[in-house]
Amino acid sequence: MGKYQGYERYKDSGVEWLGEIPESWEIVRFSHFITFQEGPGIMAADFRDEGIPLLRIHNLKPGFVDLEGCNYLDPEKVEKTWKHFKLKRNDILISCSASTGLISIVDEKSENSIAYTGIIRLNPARCEINRQFIQVLVGSDLFFTQIDLLKTGTTIQHYGPVHLRQIKITLPPLEEQKTIAQFIDHKTSQIDALISKKEALLEKLDEKRTALISHAVTKGLDPTVPMKDSGIEWLGDIPAHWRVVRQRFLVSMQGGSTPSKSNPEFWDGEIPWISPKDMKKERLTSSIDKITNEALKETSIHLHSQGSVLIVVRGMILAHSFPVAINDVDVTINQDMKILKTVLNPEYLAILLRGIKNLILSIVEESAHGTKVLRTDLYKNIRLPVPPLNEQEEVVNKIEKITTSSDQMSRTIETAIDLLKEYRTALITNAVTGKIDVRQVPIPQP
Repeated sequence: MGKYQGYERYKDSGVEWLGEIPESWEIVRFSHFITFQEGPGIMAADFRDEGIPLLRIHNLKPGFVDLEGCNYLDPEKVEKTWKHFKLKRNDILISCSASTGLISIVDEKSENSIAYTGIIRLNPARCEINRQFIQVLVGSDLFFTQIDLLKTGTTIQHYGPVHLRQIKITLPPLEEQKTIAQFIDHKTSQIDALISKKEALLEKLDEKRTALISHAVTKGLDPTVPMKDSGIEWLGDIPAHWRVVRQRFLVSMQGGSTPSKSNPEFWDGEIPWISPKDMKKERLTSSIDKITNEALKETSIHLHSQGSVLIVVRGMILAHSFPVAINDVDVTINQDMKILKTVLNPEYLAILLRGIKNLILSIVEESAHGTKVLRTDLYKNIRLPVPPLNEQEEVVNKIEKITTSSDQMSRTIETAIDLLKEYRTALITNAVTGKIDVRQVPIPQP
């Protein structure tokens, strides 16, 4: 693998998909050298507002446990019923709900807590295996290649102790395990730092793009044009020849519905049925779910012509985002969506709504069921800056160039991040399977 050399002598591992391993290594059963315990299933009725922390999957973070948002258990009941599940410092925790490679370590803050079902804790079972080497193993393809073959489930696949008993792992000499663990820790820290820098660059690109869009739809493209006070605090000055109009005079809003799920004749047709889960793109040509012509005839749902503006008015995505899209084909929508028909250039309206996202999110409230809902009564009364139609078109063309350039740069950075992640995984796997010899690689001391 690049600059890293292999071992001088290899032998057949006896495992077809693994191939050869270094001569001094062994292939052993995971369960012979590593203890594992899945957390207990605990009823919601036992949850408390304080007491012993009960860790869920979302509490597992790379390298540590985050107690924020966890449930709690009664200390007396823990001692009576779940005492043997209490976590100890340095326990290794992994999720058995997905092949994520996420490994968390119990520290002084999270020790004595309980890990919920779906979380497995690992520890060395014998002195011949190093704890840090276990962490490397369970983050490698050596581990997940076998997990992928064994895991079960339909919608969400998972694995558990029964699958771990069937896994085989490589076992280098103890000192070599420590060297491999130190090498991987050093190299993955370098790679992760590079990934973090590139992710920060992505955020800056997105911030710049948002700022350019916001400026274009509120100040225009000509910096020399005379300005006037809009009379709106959040908007400030606008070009003197622009108007300020309440949205309800510019836009008509239409909702959607859901044909009966119990009628199979209404579903799996050719007509796009847009819901919030489809609103991940700014241009829509299809949808995850589709309905039939029969649904159009027999229900109150309407078909909307292409070139309209679609927004989400209900859903947890409104906690942080306000998705806006243009439909390039005729579509239907569900009850969590709205179609906007406008006297403005629809492309301009979509850009404008994205540019004032933070203002719109400020009028999102939480329903009785806990989901997020846009206050459409307040939304309709938002006053919008309205340039002449020819300037709207100019803004659309300018923003298209900006977004095209920004998207190209973002894709380049995202590709680099993906390559770094692939390299990270390959490096770990090659180290724990003996494809590279890291014993002589210099590792700076902390």
